[in-house]
Amino acid sequence: MRAALAQRDIGRVYKLLKQDGVTQREIARRTGQSQSEVSEIIQGRQVRDVKVLERIADGLGVRRELMRILEHAPDGGAYPGQKAPQSREVQEVTDDVLRRDALALGSLAAFGQVVVGTLAGKIPHPGRGPLPSRLGMTDVAEIAAETERLRTAARAAGGQARNAVAAAGHYRALTQVPATETVAKAMGSELAGLHEFAGWCCFDSGLYRHAMWHYREAADLARRVRDDYYMASAHRYIGIVVDWWSGQPNEAVKHYQMAQFKLGPRGDAKLAAWLDALSADALAAMGYEKALDHLTRARDSWEPANAFEVADWDYQTALVQVKLGNLEAAERLTASLNGAGRHRPVGVFANVLRATLHVQTGEPRGLLMAKSAIDAVALLRSMRARERLLPLADALEARPGSDCQQLAQMARQVATTRAV
Repeated sequence: MRAALAQRDIGRVYKLLKQDGVTQREIARRTGQSQSEVSEIIQGRQVRDVKVLERIADGLGVRRELMRILEHAPDGGAYPGQKAPQSREVQEVTDDVLRRDALALGSLAAFGQVVVGTLAGKIPHPGRGPLPSRLGMTDVAEIAAETERLRTAARAAGGQARNAVAAAGHYRALTQVPATETVAKAMGSELAGLHEFAGWCCFDSGLYRHAMWHYREAADLARRVRDDYYMASAHRYIGIVVDWWSGQPNEAVKHYQMAQFKLGPRGDAKLAAWLDALSADALAAMGYEKALDHLTRARDSWEPANAFEVADWDYQTALVQVKLGNLEAAERLTASLNGAGRHRPVGVFANVLRATLHVQTGEPRGLLMAKSAIDAVALLRSMRARERLLPLADALEARPGSDCQQLAQMARQVATTRAV
């Protein structure tokens, strides 16, 4: 369809629409043509009138630039050194148009007015470059490297939704390219991982509907290539969004259970442990003491490999303890995160939680810890970190004194400032 549009082969466009079940009557209605005109075009009559092409593009909901149609000047205005057009005519974006426009831009920059060439106005983006004729493992490795590059940035400051979503959309087009079964399976897994990461970035940026869409894409891509790990992992994150965004811990547990079933007893031990830990968090939110049993099982089945994983684990355990009312245990866990987690969003999450607990209990260091936590969150792109300041603001407002009220105001200001 894109090729037919670019070539302005309207007959081919109409034939493709008919193959998709669109009738000649519907095509005629949308394009303002008679059925006989549509029939003639399908039979080979060429459409060359730019105004007719423009009407066809608009009627079919096609961006004009896909048919190489360009408005002569934006908003009917004129550029310096160029006469205003008499009408909003359109012109074809040919190579000559592009060259004349480049000359005009150069002379405008050099001399302050157009002395050579002709400004073409707004030139549409030429679109994505051509896809490869066949996929190889180098394409798979490229996606893996891009995902890791974005992940490094997200680990440092959170967010990254725009970049991750753009990457996921860009590489999704590769599924249209022929590949061997081995390459196609590897590509499907890497794309599932990229969409899962894009979902995480959207979730961390407070874009919950976007996050759910990307997690669903990840689960579907993994299903197509029978990748049990990414299927289970995607449902892990869907459960987190359902719990955090929709406030449905009971439904979240169902996602964790389905993920554990799909993973099986011989699946990835780290993912299995996290599914138990997240189940504990959801059960604690519902007031079930057996949540601690899930934490114990998780700790017994997997050992964190580095300080960052220990920090993640201690923070998750602290969240469960808070929901069960064990505030002293939660405070000890968050205190242990001051070293390993301080350079990652999870370390900031823990500092916010610890400051909140100290302010609630009236600890003398509570205000200093609150100020430090607010300043740390302000440097992150993570909306989850910002939203975690709201309980701290509530705790500060409940304490007497102008210092507490001022900090509460600062916390709410940072919490409501979007940084995607």
